[in-house]
Amino acid sequence: MKKVITYGSFDLFHNGHYRLLERAKKLGDYLIVGVTTEYYDNSRGKLNVVDSLLMRIESVKKTGFADEIIIEDHDGQKLEDIIKYGIDIFTVGSDWTGKFDFLKEYCDVVYLERTKLVSSTMLREQKFPIIKLGMIGTGRVAVRFPKELKYVSGIELTSVYNPKIDSAKKYAEQFELGLATNNKDDFYDSVDAVNIASPHETHIEYIMEALERSKHVLCEKPMCLKETDAIKAFELAKAKNLTLMEGIKTAYAPGFVQLIGVARSGIIGNIRDVEAGFTKLIPQQTRELTDLDYGGAFTELASYTLLPILKLMGCNYEKVNFESLKQKDGIDIYTKAYFYYKNSLATAKTGLGIKSEGQLLISGTKGYILAKSPWWLTKGFEICFEDTSKNEFIATKFLGQGFRYEISDFVKMIRGSLNGYEERLTVEESVTLAKLMEKFLSERKKAIAI
Repeated sequence: MKKVITYGSFDLFHNGHYRLLERAKKLGDYLIVGVTTEYYDNSRGKLNVVDSLLMRIESVKKTGFADEIIIEDHDGQKLEDIIKYGIDIFTVGSDWTGKFDFLKEYCDVVYLERTKLVSSTMLREQKFPIIKLGMIGTGRVAVRFPKELKYVSGIELTSVYNPKIDSAKKYAEQFELGLATNNKDDFYDSVDAVNIASPHETHIEYIMEALERSKHVLCEKPMCLKETDAIKAFELAKAKNLTLMEGIKTAYAPGFVQLIGVARSGIIGNIRDVEAGFTKLIPQQTRELTDLDYGGAFTELASYTLLPILKLMGCNYEKVNFESLKQKDGIDIYTKAYFYYKNSLATAKTGLGIKSEGQLLISGTKGYILAKSPWWLTKGFEICFEDTSKNEFIATKFLGQGFRYEISDFVKMIRGSLNGYEERLTVEESVTLAKLMEKFLSERKKAIAI
């Protein structure tokens, strides 16, 4: 008898799950299905699981494909189960291709192609139907996004739009999507929400189009390059009762949220200075260093460095000055933004082509908080005092590339179940970010003209 085993959360059970189990069953004579516990899902970074363990087990049982159902609750269990049950074939969906190749020493490993365009037929009675997400753009961020999306329950990437149809088709093939198109009507008709990962200057056009068509919007940073654009976008989203979120992944990461909470608690006294740096070295021919209108260090990285300043010091600064080192063509490769508040200061430092220490330092009247580079992937921070014996390091969690956290909050916002959204990224903060981008680009343009 040929034994097959597969695992999954099987949350919000849908046609994709059904087809996976059906094909897994056909691989052998006896199918064992491992269903993950809530605790294990959380520990491995699976977010937003809705159904209880018992409900998920019942959903698997109802298919009739499982000869035996077991519970998965810890790392390393897959290998333990393969040995324990004498498994011949281990199988999971193709979105995990390569992840479990180490098991080939013990049994055959089969990656089953995922079901494209997940049907909502099996979800009509569910409180939370699957959100069909469409990708606008196929660049670097768009490529990293699907790898994180699979860790969030309740949302499925189904479609991609790009004016260049060959790019859309290549992306759809890579991530096994059901629709690749350069036709906006077909694209918007196929989805409930969109993620905009196109060039900066195109964001506002896509945002307004999507909102007008009643689609929820998650837009990569910087969401807007003009204050008025950000205001009108949020006003339209509010009028149509839709979710509009700016995708600065740090803002939604649990470690950064905790860091901001600790800083605000008063443990380091009154905050008098915030210094945030983010620099990286990139090839000269990349878009960021060749786009004369919208490239440069500030537009590319300042969304991160401005974030802790606005969250801790507020949006009502008295004055801001920019100082930059530029290429011959005027594109900034290193910029410092100096903020002046009543009784406090702040500095945001960004660089492309110039490498510097990238830390977050929050200085107060009783002590300071230090998050070392890369603080924007917040995995820990130190609270420091004059009496160093009182210093404390707080370790936090940041899994993968971090997109899962903003996707998770996006899903919760759409469902209306996210509490404390104002602690992530407020409308005022997003509008202020756009205002600062606009001011910087205006000043840079004038300097180039001179």
